[in-house]
Amino acid sequence: MNVANGKNTMAIKNISSKSLPVVNFQPDLRSAKGTRIQRGLAIKLLRVVTLIFLDIISVTLAWKLAVFYGTPLASPWTQKTSFLLLIITVEIAVIAVKGLYKPGKHRRNYLGLIQAVSLSEVLLLLVAFLYEPETYVSRSTFIIFWFLSVAFICISRFVIEVTIKGAREKGAVRYPVFLISEAEDKHKHINLIEKEKCYVVQGISDSSCLDRCNRKATFEYLRKEGIVEAFVSWSAIKNRLYICWHFHSAGIILQILPTKNEVHHPKSIFWMIGETPCLTIPAPIITGSDFWIKRCFDLVCSIILITLFSPIYLLIALLIKLDSPGPIFFRQNRIGLHCNKFKMWKFRTMVVNAEKLQAELEAKNEIKDGVLFKLKNDPRVTRIGKFLRLYSLDELPQLFNVLLGEMSLVGPRPLPLRDVERFQTMHFIRQEVLPGITGLWQVSGRSDIENFEEGVKLDIAYIENWALWLDLKILLKTVRVVLQKTGAY
Repeated sequence: MNVANGKNTMAIKNISSKSLPVVNFQPDLRSAKGTRIQRGLAIKLLRVVTLIFLDIISVTLAWKLAVFYGTPLASPWTQKTSFLLLIITVEIAVIAVKGLYKPGKHRRNYLGLIQAVSLSEVLLLLVAFLYEPETYVSRSTFIIFWFLSVAFICISRFVIEVTIKGAREKGAVRYPVFLISEAEDKHKHINLIEKEKCYVVQGISDSSCLDRCNRKATFEYLRKEGIVEAFVSWSAIKNRLYICWHFHSAGIILQILPTKNEVHHPKSIFWMIGETPCLTIPAPIITGSDFWIKRCFDLVCSIILITLFSPIYLLIALLIKLDSPGPIFFRQNRIGLHCNKFKMWKFRTMVVNAEKLQAELEAKNEIKDGVLFKLKNDPRVTRIGKFLRLYSLDELPQLFNVLLGEMSLVGPRPLPLRDVERFQTMHFIRQEVLPGITGLWQVSGRSDIENFEEGVKLDIAYIENWALWLDLKILLKTVRVVLQKTGAY
């Protein structure tokens, strides 16, 4: 983002001056703008189905010829169609497991095909021996079948490759791609992409198209043009790796063109384009599916937990009333998804005028950079409040925020306006995803982290590495951290 800090502060003030309903929120960085199938999936499926169909024909023809020319031997393997289906299934399954239906060099891996066919023959021998060792097929039939299977499958793959290559030489069977590269690298990257002869470059732009103010228009253009893959230079994306989620949720495969041996994005897969190393961040088959599973999980868990904890809610409410004068709940304006303001609920753990007293305590702030406000022995905390904070029981009402879609069970913590106004430009990535009750920051030290930058690094690590299993891991770790009272005050 090329926006000055002062402008960001003004933007936050303007955006947060009123509370918007949840339905008007922009989507989470990780969610798709409408569920769609991965770009170019139909062509990929057609390629796989064609290869499988040719392999089935090759195996069937090889078997029929082997039985005809081999030494006759009375056996159910040569007389029943069900055994031929078993042979075909085993061979296709082994080829698939070895990844030989994948695009590019995988389907041209003839040595791998020979190994896969040979392995399947060994497996069939083992099955035949265990089923009926005396009545499989003759040795000549087996050898002919093995040789013809290898020959027919490899020949069919070669024919397919020659046909596709010829079509691509004429400009057909190519994927529409978009290139994002700096001016000095543009021609080098175009030449690199054209060497593969399987792409059509439909558009070129520099890194500014990924800036916050431009990216919405960029992705609308990519969707409108039906772009299947985007090639982005490392220099254009190195400081905004979180942008990978926008390609991910748009169903567009992201190819990162590194300039040197740079740090790899955690979701990237290493591959070669020609003789140049490249990183691919694949798009999901159904975009946004994993995020909506997360949202459904949040809804179900929040309903179950609210029901189970209802007696605890009543008990805590009674204790708060008996301990100190004031309301049971504390509602504070927090900055959530895309800098929208919402009311976050907590059980009250401080005296009624705590927010007014904070100005007097700012000089005692224990967070080194001053972005957050933390005080270990905060005089504003009530007696019951200390106990609630120790076990994070004051956070339980936030399950209602989760139910309303304002928060998630796991995500970066939503911060008050006072803290967000002190953000630098790089910190605003936290606001691109739904805030959470707990997160990687909280399970990595809770209040013991004394530097806001350390916490932001953990939030960014969570965003870049996010997966459903990571949320589950954080939730399980949260239970342990809370019970051990690690870093709580």
